[in-house]
Amino acid sequence: MIVAAGRGDRLGADRPKAFARLGGRPLLAESLERLEGSDWVDSIVVAAPPGWEEPSILLAEELGAGKVVACVAGGAERADSVRAGLDALEGDAVLVHDAARPFCPPAVVDRLIAQLEFFDGAAPVLGVPDTLARAEGQLGEPVDRRGLVRVQTPQAFRLDALRRAYGSWFGASPTDETTVARAAGLSVGTVEGDRVLEKLTTEADWREAEDRLAARLVTRTGMGFDVHAFSGEGPVMLGGIAVPHSRGLAGHSDADVVLHAITDALLGAAGLGDIGDHFPPTDIRWKGAPSSLFLAHAVELLRKRGAIVDHVDCTIIGEEPKVAPHRAAMRARIAEVAGLSMDQVSIKATTTDGLGFTGRGEGLAAQAVALLRQV
Repeated sequence: MIVAAGRGDRLGADRPKAFARLGGRPLLAESLERLEGSDWVDSIVVAAPPGWEEPSILLAEELGAGKVVACVAGGAERADSVRAGLDALEGDAVLVHDAARPFCPPAVVDRLIAQLEFFDGAAPVLGVPDTLARAEGQLGEPVDRRGLVRVQTPQAFRLDALRRAYGSWFGASPTDETTVARAAGLSVGTVEGDRVLEKLTTEADWREAEDRLAARLVTRTGMGFDVHAFSGEGPVMLGGIAVPHSRGLAGHSDADVVLHAITDALLGAAGLGDIGDHFPPTDIRWKGAPSSLFLAHAVELLRKRGAIVDHVDCTIIGEEPKVAPHRAAMRARIAEVAGLSMDQVSIKATTTDGLGFTGRGEGLAAQAVALLRQV
């Protein structure tokens, strides 16, 4: 069971913690993938934030997590979420894991399952190496740290035993399941935990987790090129904005050469084909469509694959219209559609000194380069 119903108030995110993005995709994805790959795990139940059950199922489908059998609505308290998850589970034993501890090492799961031969439950723990003391405004009396440990998740239990323990629990909501188990008289063994199982609570924790993920990502580069002839009346769509001009550009969609080139660069960096594969010009649905749809689609495909877009750079090639007065607006619009900051978007322009079709004023071209990181 993955307990993922936390709000994540201390992160200041605009969505529940389990769906805040870590490494370009929802935090929940990390736990799903790791537990899906465990030989000990037969089925997975997610206790999701209320209203986020369907997104949880969709995420599992995108990841190919076939062991996910249910996504239940969690409650306001941890105990409510765990009880709901327990009702949806079957089997002999259960691992209860916090989505906020995304990096679950297989060796920890092995150690936990082995302990169930001798105990009703087991939890990973780490020693306390720091000096402990009470503090109320200023440092007070030291606390003897001998015998003290930090308790992590996942925690393993005989399923029926944990159900009975929660059935007899009427105290305040516990912070973990060992509290409930011990109160019911169950024996709980310990195994060696792991530093990578630290809980993500603050923005600083999140940054450290991002750094950990970045170390396993590979840099990928994609290139895109597009060209459209002038035709009809203006304005010209460039970089997602309407640029005043006497003529427009001919194309099946809105003929935005900038967004087309950037979209192709992103798709190419991830090995996902080109814009024509995803939005064929023979499809009537895309006639006159805004090219921002194409860019947003490419970015969403990348995010589903866990890719992080670092930077896009596009050069517009043509004699007219003048790009400089509209460069900032283009960058802002591209950043908005792609979910980037403006300093991750570069727009430049050049001419061909009167040479070629662009030099003769017959149309515009654009070439783009995209840099992203992906597993």
